[in-house]
Parts: sequence; C-alpha cells; structure tokens
Amino acid sequence: MLTPELSYQIMLHGFLLWTSMGFLMPIGILVIRMSYRQECRRRLKIILYIHATLQVLSLLLVTAAAIMSIRSFENYFKNNHQRIGLALYGVIWLQTGTGFLRPDRGSKGRSIWFSVHWLLGITVSLLGIINIYTGLQAYHTKTLRSTSVWNLTFTVEIAVIVFIYLLQQKWHYIMQSGVILGNEPVQPTDQETSSTYEKKELSAMPSSSEPC
Repeated sequence: MLTPELSYQIMLHGFLLWTSMGFLMPIGILVIRMSYRQECRRRLKIILYIHATLQVLSLLLVTAAAIMSIRSFENYFKNNHQRIGLALYGVIWLQTGTGFLRPDRGSKGRSIWFSVHWLLGITVSLLGIINIYTGLQAYHTKTLRSTSVWNLTFTVEIAVIVFIYLLQQKWHYIMQSGVILGNEPVQPTDQETSSTYEKKELSAMPSSSEPC
C-alpha cells in the first residue's frame, strides 16, 4: 500500500538521484572538458577542484539515495531500475577511486589512467541517465501517476547538455576558423599580419614572469 510517507520517500529518492546523476555529474564532465586546451596551471587547478567537488557531491547524494532505498523500499531486484541502480552504485565508487589515483600530466601511465577514468565516467553517466528514466517508469507503475512532464523535462535537459558537450568539442575549431555566431571568417590585412608576426617574435623572447 502506498502511504503518504512512502510516496514522499520515493519522490525524495528520485530527487536525490536526479540531482546527482542528472545534474551534478554531467556538469562535472562539462567543467573538466574546459581543461583540455588550458595551459595556465592556476586555472587548471581551479577547474580540477570544481570537477572533483561536483563528483564527490554526486557520489554522496547517490549514496544517500541508495541508503534510503535499502531502508525504505522493497529491494528484490525484480525491475530494471533496481538492477541498474546496483550496477551504477558500484561503478560510481570505482570511478571516484580512480579519480583520486590521477597521475601527473606527462607521467608514465597517464594515458592508460585517462582512458580508464574516461570510460568509467561515460559508463556512469549513461547508467545514471537510463536509471532516471527507469525510475520514472517505476514511479508511474507504483503510483499510477503520469510522469510525461518529468520525462519531457529531463529529455530537454539531456539534449542541452549533449549540445554543450559537442559544442565544446568544436569550439576551438570554430574560434580558429573565425566563425562566430554565423559570421564569415575575416581575413587579416597585411598590417594586421605584420603586427601579429611582431607579437609572436616578442612572445618568443624570454620573459621573467609567468603568464598565469
């Protein structure tokens, strides 16, 4: 029987899962992608700290949702939501563990670590998104309440996140091409080319101060 207390716990469980896997985790991925062409060490540290904070908060919220599920719900693992949730909980802890074992850039084993951490992150993100959809389906089955609005809202959110993800991948190329907001590339004049060449020569000279 669905009591008001149980209904509240189900909604709170869903909210924790969405906040963790549907918001904090994707934002953390978008943040760390900002570091790919970043050469300033200070900015790299800031980006890394923001990414790590978002991921740890996501892990804590997933853990809280899992504890609530164990204490308050029937866990016979008869539906996809519970099975995917169990797999998700194990993978997210593994992914977080590899994050704390991050080697320095340029060190031996960095490329292997990056590949493993990236694959685990993609797995966690996909499982989290699928688990939110299956959770909404389970909520509809349990309460007979419509979840169409929530499904549509979450789908729009995921589409926006994917768009930003793809835009980040092409942003450097767009900036290099000079195509911004649909404008045509602007060809530099001879004077601008000469000025740019002089600046490059000056920047090549030794400097006593760090750029960042």
